[in-house]
Amino acid sequence: MSENKQGVFSSHNPKISFIIGLIAGVLIIGTIGFFVLIGTITSSKSAADSQNQKPAGNQPSAQAPAPSAVSRVNIPISESDHIRGNKNAPVTIVEFSDYQCPYCARHHSTMQQVMAQYGNQVAWVYKHFPLDSIHDQARPAAEASECVGEQKGDEGFWQFTDGLFENQSSLGAGLYNQLAQVIGVDMDKFQECVSSRKYQAKVEADYQAGIKAGVTGTPGNFVNGIPVSGAAPFANFKQIIDSELSK
Repeated sequence: MSENKQGVFSSHNPKISFIIGLIAGVLIIGTIGFFVLIGTITSSKSAADSQNQKPAGNQPSAQAPAPSAVSRVNIPISESDHIRGNKNAPVTIVEFSDYQCPYCARHHSTMQQVMAQYGNQVAWVYKHFPLDSIHDQARPAAEASECVGEQKGDEGFWQFTDGLFENQSSLGAGLYNQLAQVIGVDMDKFQECVSSRKYQAKVEADYQAGIKAGVTGTPGNFVNGIPVSGAAPFANFKQIIDSELSK
């Protein structure tokens, strides 16, 4: 026995069926319209947001800070310091150096070039900065140079200094005596000065002054207080010196 299923509206008269169909149609159209409206609003909002929000990749980066003024280091110069050139020159170059340092030997030639070109416009001040851990003759050579300076002043000191750098591979008591004799010092007084380490404190004071100034290696130079590290080429010094002279 089978059962025949009738349609939903089969039991209603045509008028009622029409009204129900009309209401259903209105609801369907209203629902569709609602979702269309929501979609339009959402799309408009997204478009507005996209216009107001710039892509991260196109955002302007912060500008690099402007170069700060060069920091100058004040290094006191005393009567006991050895100066080559005009002591009242407008440009003073303070060098912290080590007689056994190969870079210092190279730099010594550069500084001689500076002095040859600028003459009385530059004062060259030499201070000791012996690197004892790697240069066993740096401090003895420094103390010997002071013993020569004791007798022959700045001129004798610089002659001795030039000789040490020219013969850097032969540093030792023999060379010190030889150079001192050529310069014309009293050898007995010189040898007594060296053996007693009379200028040990002076050399150490120079070294500590270098540490205070921020020197960590040799040569360490300061052009009117402007730090110049290492054996920089002549052109580097020329640029700074010319700038200082133009002020």
